[in-house]
Amino acid sequence: MFAFRTVTVIPRLPREINRLRELAYNLYFSWNDCAVALFKSINPDLWEEVYHNPVQFLLQVDESDLKRAAASENFLSQYRQAIDSFDIYMQQETWYDKNKVKFSGAGQNQQDGLIAYFSAEFGLHESYPTYSGGLGLLAGDHCKAASDLGLPFVGVGLLYKHGYFTQLINQEGRQEAHYRYQNFSALPITPALDGSGRELLVAVELPGRQVHARVWQIQVGRVTIYFLDADLPVNSREDRELTGQLYGGDQETRIGQEILLGMGGVRALRALGYAPTVWHINEGHAAFLLVERLREFVEDKGLPVGAALEALRADTLFTTHTPVPAGHDIFNPEMIDRYFGYLYPRLGLNREQFLQLAHDQDRGGFNMTLLALKQCGFCNGVSRLHGEVTRSMFHTLYPDIPLEEVPIGHVTNGVHTLTWLAPEMRKLFNKYLGESWRRCVSDLPDWERVENIPGRELWEVHMSLKEKMVQFARRHLVQQRVRNHETLDRIKEVENYLRPEVLTIGFARRFATYKRAGLLFRDKDRLAALVNDQKRPVQFIFAGKAHPADKPGQELIKLINDVAADERFRGKVVFLENYDINISRYLLQGVDVWLNTPRRPLEASGTSGMKAAVNGVLNCSVLDGWWPEAYNGRNGFAVGEDWDFPSDDARDQHDYYSLFALLEKVIIPAYYEQTVGVPRKWAEWMKESIKTITPYFSTQRMVLEYTQKYYLKAHERSRLLSSRSYQVCHDLYRLKNFLRENWHHVKISGVETSGAESMHPEEKLTVRATVELGPVPRDNVCVEIVYGEVAVRGLKGIKAIPLSEASVAGETDRVVYAGDISLPQGTFGYTVRVRPHSPHFAHHFELPLVCWTSSL
Repeated sequence: MFAFRTVTVIPRLPREINRLRELAYNLYFSWNDCAVALFKSINPDLWEEVYHNPVQFLLQVDESDLKRAAASENFLSQYRQAIDSFDIYMQQETWYDKNKVKFSGAGQNQQDGLIAYFSAEFGLHESYPTYSGGLGLLAGDHCKAASDLGLPFVGVGLLYKHGYFTQLINQEGRQEAHYRYQNFSALPITPALDGSGRELLVAVELPGRQVHARVWQIQVGRVTIYFLDADLPVNSREDRELTGQLYGGDQETRIGQEILLGMGGVRALRALGYAPTVWHINEGHAAFLLVERLREFVEDKGLPVGAALEALRADTLFTTHTPVPAGHDIFNPEMIDRYFGYLYPRLGLNREQFLQLAHDQDRGGFNMTLLALKQCGFCNGVSRLHGEVTRSMFHTLYPDIPLEEVPIGHVTNGVHTLTWLAPEMRKLFNKYLGESWRRCVSDLPDWERVENIPGRELWEVHMSLKEKMVQFARRHLVQQRVRNHETLDRIKEVENYLRPEVLTIGFARRFATYKRAGLLFRDKDRLAALVNDQKRPVQFIFAGKAHPADKPGQELIKLINDVAADERFRGKVVFLENYDINISRYLLQGVDVWLNTPRRPLEASGTSGMKAAVNGVLNCSVLDGWWPEAYNGRNGFAVGEDWDFPSDDARDQHDYYSLFALLEKVIIPAYYEQTVGVPRKWAEWMKESIKTITPYFSTQRMVLEYTQKYYLKAHERSRLLSSRSYQVCHDLYRLKNFLRENWHHVKISGVETSGAESMHPEEKLTVRATVELGPVPRDNVCVEIVYGEVAVRGLKGIKAIPLSEASVAGETDRVVYAGDISLPQGTFGYTVRVRPHSPHFAHHFELPLVCWTSSL
């Protein structure tokens, strides 16, 4: 290819509105209605043409349009309002400003903390597809909430020149994957610069060569996200494609991408002068950052590998997002040898020791999820149920620990409310909640005032959003049919598709088979009776992508398009192609019911239903993911039961019958039970949904929970373990080795208890336990009485109460521990155990050893 240089010709901004470009280059615009309205008012048609991308808009808009806007007092008033709002947001005191001392230390010279958040995808805005589904959208909302709270926070990802694929549905109703070239000069990103003001480049080692990457940055409010881009002339054609597609290519591409993200991401932060005290790995794709940081500790700081691993665990958090096996990357040992063999001696590890960092005994190979779980001090799932499922999945790492005490917690996902809230609903909230609700979205008392919204007013706003959604869906379908060269009759009939007054149910998500998009179609005759009911009809809108390699998921899309073409369902069941943030915004704000039918418990959390609830849309969902925490019987509908079933087919059949019973007996009658055009009961359910779901399932609550449960603890451990030249790491490594080698000496030789088979509430249960410690120091054990409700597999609802030293019997290695507890009413089981203890452990079972009494 011949060489060329590029030049960008940019329209001049009139002096009166010269900060428009500043607004365009900060994703703050994406959750500020005032800023969006500002750009749109200059040239509405162009705003839609550039897909709401303000940078591209300012590249293409005519100077005459800008001059006309600058001469309009009405526009200038809007402009000043938007700029004032932006300045207030960027400069006002934040939660972090009020709590900064928690991220520094008592001493004046203590440096503030910094959280580094690594993710393979970030869903920030529809104009750039750096996301494929919930994982990326969650990451984008996480960054926006971190900005709102003012946290010291940076993101790290990859900049894909084609992004995720564009989905087109052909005339046969099949998905086609197309990859569009992203022109970075027309996106709100800029090159990151090094200390000398030059564009920053980093490099990583791949077999037989180095791969270089340029670093870009994007501003999300107060937060900066850095993206690595390997599409450079210095790299080979194959290596340039490492940042070509999100989740594209084969295993070689995947491991190259993940090395670039994890190891290259750490190097980029170092080159920019950052020294994070908290490292957050969002899913296993970024877990190779652990390898790079291990190299830093060993090579750069001179730590032995054992102490280096302790330093690594001190300040690293891993969030896992899926119980589905396909979501966990595994590489075979030979591939790991090719990519990391050069590094083994530099880390002070032999081949087997390196592979053991992430060895998957059940599936074989090097498991990225296990790499993160085993080397991070903190781990969490993304809903209460997902935490339980994840503890069960990885119980083998903690074989003698009760399942519920496996040290994997949970932080239930949330959504960035202002990003997903319709402007019309925002005005309604301002009117009845007061404008202060936006500053503290997770403040529960504010949301009680939702009850003050008149049902008619809420319904009228909802119906206006529904009308907008129907009009959008029709335009979208017309564009698809025009592109597919369908007949004029086929194009014109779309004008009668979907009716705003009809009960409308939306189903839009990634088309993985476990999400069961086809559950509705197990009996098409029964479904046809619903959609064609003359008095109480129903209509369905579907959208979503299946991964290009997921053939069963693509067949589900074909199934729905075949149903949509059936005469019984034409115009009443539709599929909208190329599901993205923009389409989801229309659907989440405009349908009446948001349907979710995953096969329990495979949905880790899900967030689309939260976004729907913010807009008054009712959820109808299987009790999976986040919904068991939200559902209260008055704020939506629950499909099926949380039972175990003998087979997937048995569960599918049960959930199908449950879903249709809900539709026929509850949802449809309630929707059409209207008084003067308003379904009173439905409007009350909408208000209950808004006030109970919006505050808790917000990323403001979520990020505050991450901060309080993990970030602050990780920051404190980072400071503690790095002090005195990492002396605590050396001590901790030696202690763990000593305890592993000598734990077999620990034995509970006797237990005496005052407990009878029945007791009264005011009586205390007294326990004395004689423990033989051998060479293990008394300071390094904790002896506990453990009690809980009796369950099929032992105890549940476990609580542990430490016992105190009562005496040292004869030899100093035999110690009597004693204590008492008051039990609540009920039937409980209790026992005694000994576990390792150190004030420097991140959690009780950082060293998964325990000694239980053999008899009581």
